[in-house]
Amino acid sequence: MKLGIMGTNWITDAFVEGAINSGDWELSAVYSRTLEKAYAFGEKYKVENYFDDIELMAASDVVDAVYIASPNAMHYEHALHFLRHKKHVIVEKPIFSTVAELEDAHKIAKENGVFLFEAARHIQEPNFKILQDSIQKVGKLHGATLAYMNYSSRYDNVLAGEEPNIFSLQFSGGSLVDLGVYPMYTAVALFGVPEKATYFATKLRTGVDGGGPVIFEYPDFTVTILQAKMSQSFLPSEIYGEKGTLVIDPLTGIQSIQYTDNHTKEIEELAMSTIPNDMEFEATEFARIITEKDTLAYEDLEDLSKAVLQISNDLRHQNGIWYKVEK
Repeated sequence: MKLGIMGTNWITDAFVEGAINSGDWELSAVYSRTLEKAYAFGEKYKVENYFDDIELMAASDVVDAVYIASPNAMHYEHALHFLRHKKHVIVEKPIFSTVAELEDAHKIAKENGVFLFEAARHIQEPNFKILQDSIQKVGKLHGATLAYMNYSSRYDNVLAGEEPNIFSLQFSGGSLVDLGVYPMYTAVALFGVPEKATYFATKLRTGVDGGGPVIFEYPDFTVTILQAKMSQSFLPSEIYGEKGTLVIDPLTGIQSIQYTDNHTKEIEELAMSTIPNDMEFEATEFARIITEKDTLAYEDLEDLSKAVLQISNDLRHQNGIWYKVEK
């Protein structure tokens, strides 16, 4: 399928590489606000089509689908251009700023017979599927700790008095939607929607969150999420129960899933060897859903995306964090 891209940063490069490696996609068009930036990104892929006008790209026949990695607050507007022209859309997480935007975009996608995906890559990894299948090994669940804390170089800009997009209310930024989305996706995919969710956010000068623990409460156990962009953690994640414990390292791009039996203390490695660029897995799955018109798999992803976005919206609002698009 012919793929167009919006956003010429490192994550776009990684997605394009994974998409091409999957064998299901070819990069056919690049958009940037300036053609110079578009050329600089696309020349190594020998791309033939370049745009600095979104509507022209959306209306063209040189793309079947588009991958959007523009600033968070612009995802919704950019996605609508392509959905209305019957193009499939893949949006880098977080998909949109609000649930209302998500519901409207999915409605437009359905009206135009196309698919709208959120690129939460880790849930498509084979090792994540192994983790899902291995939950039963721990027996009755007692809880989990899911850790994803990466120090951002752009936090240095915040400390210097600047306001980069990812730490800006205007651009729908903050740690929860950028990094916290990974453990939240993991928790909801493995355990379902929690009965209650609480966020103890550290708010920054710019108005967004720099990190903090999140507690998901389920009927018989709790999940503690450790996430931040202003700190660095090297902790693995754990899921523990009556029979044993699963240790996952790291939470995305999983390299190891070790099961330790509570009684025998024996350790079993469950993870399989993987590939350097885990975005290939999501590119493969999105292509499969589109080609096979697998609406059941698509609806599962749609429900998961909506659940995580609703939780993140609620957690932000608990801490008085409201984006510009919400005012």
